[in-house]
Amino acid sequence: MLKRVFDVSCAAVGLVLSSPFVLAGAIAVKLDSPGPAFYKGERVGLGGREFHMIKLRSMMAGSDRNGPSVTVAADPRVTRVGRFLRRSKLDELPQLVNVLRGEMSLVGPRPEHANYVKLYTPEQKRVLSMRPGITGPAVLAFVDEEAMLNGAHAETIYEREVMPRKLALDLEYVDHHSFGGDLRILGRTAALVVKRAFSKRS
Repeated sequence: MLKRVFDVSCAAVGLVLSSPFVLAGAIAVKLDSPGPAFYKGERVGLGGREFHMIKLRSMMAGSDRNGPSVTVAADPRVTRVGRFLRRSKLDELPQLVNVLRGEMSLVGPRPEHANYVKLYTPEQKRVLSMRPGITGPAVLAFVDEEAMLNGAHAETIYEREVMPRKLALDLEYVDHHSFGGDLRILGRTAALVVKRAFSKRS
């Protein structure tokens, strides 16, 4: 209950404070490429229920139907503005709406598409016992995940190597999460966003 109250309170304040950045990002997305400003991706959340995770669109419209389900290194589907949004993680800000809806938490296991959840072992499915998070241990550990996914076998690499390692971190979080631990993760995430938003790297 404390976690949910904290989530709702912070998400409400966060939406107000971040609204200028989300608006600026949405305008930039629309000016940069045709299509909607926001992307709603299907994900699996608490108890195996599917929901639409909201992000600022960082790829060409319709990219989820053309190409691999994961984003690979130097993915040509990512737009110019999208590269900045993804690197800075500012594309994730609209997920505060998902938090208010009760579909997500500020901190928790990162949600996956149903196609990947079908590959989970019974043990890995324990991550579905918690609301998925905007950030979490796996997000911080794999912040440059795209660089690990190269070539025609990117999805296979993700399924066999990257996803199991992320799930191991998420399961550790499920078993040992705490309010203090969530605060530390949020602090590390905020520092990361600020650092990457002002980085000169493209």
